[in-house]
Amino acid sequence: MDAVRTDLILGFADIDAGMLAVVGGKAANLGELATAGLPVPPGFCVTTEAYRVVAERAGVDDLLADHVDAGKARELLLTASMPDDVRDAVLAAYAELGGPVAVRSSATAEDLPFASFAGQQDTFLNVVGADAVLDAVRRCWASLWTDRAVAYRESNGIDHHAVRLAVVVQEMVQSAVAGVLFTANPVTGKRREAVIDASPGLGEAVVSGAVNPDHFVVDTASKKILERRLGDKRLVIRSLPGGGTEQVEHAQDGACLTDEQVRDLADLGARVEAHYGSPQDTEWALDADGALWLTQARPITTLFPLPADATAEDPRVYFCFSVAQGLQRPITPAGFVGFRLLSAGMSDLFGFPVARPLDGAPVYREAGQRLFIDATTALRSKPGRFIAPRVLEVMETRSAVVLRGLFDDPRFSVVHASWRPFLRRFLKVAARYRLPLRIVQAVRDPASAHRRMDAIAADQQALLSISDSATALQRLDHCEVVLGERTIRVLPMIFPLALAGFAMLGLAGKALGKRKEPGDLQAVLRGLPHNVTTEMDLELWHLASAIRVDEPSREAVSGTSAHDLAALFHDGLLPGVAQVGLTAFLAKWGHRAVAEIDLGLPRWSDDPTHILGVLANYLRLDDPKLAPDAQFARGAAEAEAAIDRLARKAGPVRGRFVRFALGRARLLAGLREMPKYHLVVAFAHIRGQIGIVGRELAATGVVEQVDDVYFLDFTDLREALGGKDFRAVVAERRESYELEMRRRRVPRVLVSDGTEPEAVATQGVPVGEGALIGTPASAGTITGVARVVLDPVGAHLEPGEILVAPSTDPGWTPLFLTAGALVMEMGGANSHGAVVAREYGIPAVVGVPDAVGRITTGQVITVDGALGTVTPAGQD
Repeated sequence: MDAVRTDLILGFADIDAGMLAVVGGKAANLGELATAGLPVPPGFCVTTEAYRVVAERAGVDDLLADHVDAGKARELLLTASMPDDVRDAVLAAYAELGGPVAVRSSATAEDLPFASFAGQQDTFLNVVGADAVLDAVRRCWASLWTDRAVAYRESNGIDHHAVRLAVVVQEMVQSAVAGVLFTANPVTGKRREAVIDASPGLGEAVVSGAVNPDHFVVDTASKKILERRLGDKRLVIRSLPGGGTEQVEHAQDGACLTDEQVRDLADLGARVEAHYGSPQDTEWALDADGALWLTQARPITTLFPLPADATAEDPRVYFCFSVAQGLQRPITPAGFVGFRLLSAGMSDLFGFPVARPLDGAPVYREAGQRLFIDATTALRSKPGRFIAPRVLEVMETRSAVVLRGLFDDPRFSVVHASWRPFLRRFLKVAARYRLPLRIVQAVRDPASAHRRMDAIAADQQALLSISDSATALQRLDHCEVVLGERTIRVLPMIFPLALAGFAMLGLAGKALGKRKEPGDLQAVLRGLPHNVTTEMDLELWHLASAIRVDEPSREAVSGTSAHDLAALFHDGLLPGVAQVGLTAFLAKWGHRAVAEIDLGLPRWSDDPTHILGVLANYLRLDDPKLAPDAQFARGAAEAEAAIDRLARKAGPVRGRFVRFALGRARLLAGLREMPKYHLVVAFAHIRGQIGIVGRELAATGVVEQVDDVYFLDFTDLREALGGKDFRAVVAERRESYELEMRRRRVPRVLVSDGTEPEAVATQGVPVGEGALIGTPASAGTITGVARVVLDPVGAHLEPGEILVAPSTDPGWTPLFLTAGALVMEMGGANSHGAVVAREYGIPAVVGVPDAVGRITTGQVITVDGALGTVTPAGQD
C-alpha cells in the first residue's frame, strides 16, 4: 500500500497494539492478531485522522462545543463531502482487496478492558463496489453519534470529545457457519471453558440475537464437550450477489458444527487468549472450504479478576470480605495497607506469625481492588465448616449459603477432621485475654461491662498518641505498630462484652423452645441502648431539630446545596446554630464516614457534604410520630413488652430466666458495634498521620497533591520520602480505581478457576411471579415507594420511602431515620444494616439477590420483614 497516505490508511500488517488512538480498538486487535499469525481475513483501516479531517470540515467539533446534539452530528457526517485525499486513499486500498468486503466501525473507546462497546457503532456486510464502500465508511463515521453510542459513553464516563472513529474494511468471509466464541464462561466466570454459539450463514444472526443458535461448552484443557444444546436456527442471514444481505427462513434439525469443528474453535480461542494473556470475546466464521477465520476479538469485560496466585490446577475458594462489610466499591492502596497489617496481626494472635506483615496474612488476597480471604482451609476442615457459615450468617447470609453449596464439591472435601488443633489455639487466646471471665462478669454486672468499654476507649487513645514533632518516617513506623499490634490487642477485650449479650439472647431462645414465633427475639432488640451508631444518628437528628427552630440555620440548610454548605462550614460562615452544632457533632463523630473501613477515603471531618445533605433530608420530616427519637422510644417500649410476653409464654420457672436473659441481652447486645467502632477510630488516626506525611511529599513535588498519598502503600511512601517521584504511579492508580468504581457486580465467593458459585447455584429464585426473597431482618410489613440508592452521599430520600441499597455501613444509617423500610442485596440478619433497622423499628429484608437491578426508583413495593419477601404492587 505504498501508493496511499499512511496517515489515512493502514494495512493490518502495519498496525500494532500501540496504535489505539490511530486505528481504534477493533482494528488494533485485528492488526495484532494478524501479526501473530492468527487467521484474520485481510483488510485495512481508515484511520481516525481521516475521521478528524472529515468531522472538522463538516463542523462537527464546533457543533459539539456546548452540548451533544447527536442527531445533528450524524446529519453533518452523512451529508459532508469526502475530501479527495481521503476518498483516493480508501479507493486505492479497496482496489487491492477486490471483491465483497465487510465495513466495521472501530472507535478509540471500543473493545477496551472495561467497556467493549459491542454493537454500539455500525457494521455493514457484503459491501460491493467503490461507491458502496465509500458510503459504508461515511455511515460508520456517523454511527459514532447514534443515540445508543452516546448513551453508552455517558454511562461509562467517557468524554465524547475525546473519541474518534476509525473504520475497518475487511475481505468478506462468505461463511457456511458463523458465530461467537468466549474463551471463558461469561455466565459462571470459569476460565478455560470455551462457550460457543453457532448458526448457519453470516454471524450477524447470532450477534444480533435474531436466531436461537446451537450452544456448546468445551473444557479447553481436556477438549471435552461439556454441554451441547441445539437451537432451532430458523433464520439465516446470507450475502446477496450484488451486495448486501438477506434473511431467509431455514430448517436444520442437527448441529451446524461437528464435534471436531467445535474442538478446533476451542483451540483457536485458546490461541487468542494465550496471545492476549486474558479471556477474549471473539467472532468467527467457517467458510465453505472448512477454514476458520477470526473476524473480531475483544476482552471479556464482565469477568471479575482473580487473585494473582489463583490457578485452576490448585483449587482455592475466596470469600469476599469487602462484600461482607457492605463495601462494594474498590479499596484504595492505603486502605489495603490497613487490612494487610490487621490480617497479619490477627494471624499472629492465633499463633501464625507473619514474616512480613506488610504483605498480610497467608489467607489475605486482593482481586479487582477488593479484599478477599482464602477460605479453602476452612472449607476443608470440620471446625471451619461448622464455624465459618455460622459467622457469615450474622454478617452476610447469602455468602454462607454459597459456601455451604461448595461442601459437596470433591475439590474441597474435608481433610482436617479433628477439632483439637483449632480448640487448642482458641483456648490459648481465650485464656490469654480471660474471655470466659469477662463474659461472666458482663452478664453478672452489665454496668461493669460499660465501665470496661470506657476504659478500653481511654487506653486506645493512649495507644494512638504520637509526638507532634515526630518525623515522617517515625509516623509511618507508628502507623505500622498501631495497625499490626496495638489495634489487634484491643479487639479481643471488646468482643466478649457484646458476645455476652447475644449469648443470653440465644439461651433465652433455647429456653423458649417451640413457644417462640419467628421475629419474637428480633423484637427484643428494638430500640437497643448502648449502640454507638444509633447514638450518633440520634445526635444528628437532635442537631436537625435545633436547626429547625433557628430560622437562619433552617433557611440555609434547606435552601443551599450540600456542597455549597460544606464550603460555607469550612469558612465558618454557616448561621450560628448550624455552624456551632455541626462543629460539635464532627468533633465527636467526624472520624466516621461512608465506606469508613477504607482508611484512604475522606472522613466526615474532612468533607461534611454527606452529613449536611442528611440534615436537609431530616428537615423535610414534618410528622412528629415519624421523628426518629419517637420511633426509637416506641421500639424500646415494644421490646420491653416483648420481654414480658415471652417471659409469660415460658411459664413461671423458665419465665424468670427468660426475663433475666433477655434483659441482659438488651443491656449488652448494643455493644456489638464497638469492635468496628474502635477499628474506625484507629483508621481515622492513621489517615491523619498519612496526611501529614502527604503534606511533606506534596511540598517536595514527588506527588501532585496531599491526597495522592492514599494511592501509595507504606513501601511507596518510604521511597517517596527518599525522593522517588510517584506522580505517574498515582495517576495510573487513580485511573484504575475510577475504572473499578464502574464495576456493577462483585462476587461474594470466587473459585480460583474463575467460577462464581452464586452464578451457578439456583438459590434466590423469586417467590411467586415478580416477588423477591431474602433474609428476614426486621419484622413488620409496609407498602411504599422504593428509592434505589447506590451511594448515600448526596442521596435524596423522602420520609417514608423504602430504601433499596446494595449494602450499607454506618455511614448510611442517618438515611435510616426517615426510611419506611430497608431492602439490601447484601447482609445477614445480624449485619449492621439489619441491626440498626430493628432498632429504628422499620421493616427490613436483606440478602435480596440483585435488588438494585430488579427494583426501580418510584416503584411501589411491599416489604415483609418477617417473611423476608419484597413484592411489587399488584403481585401476590
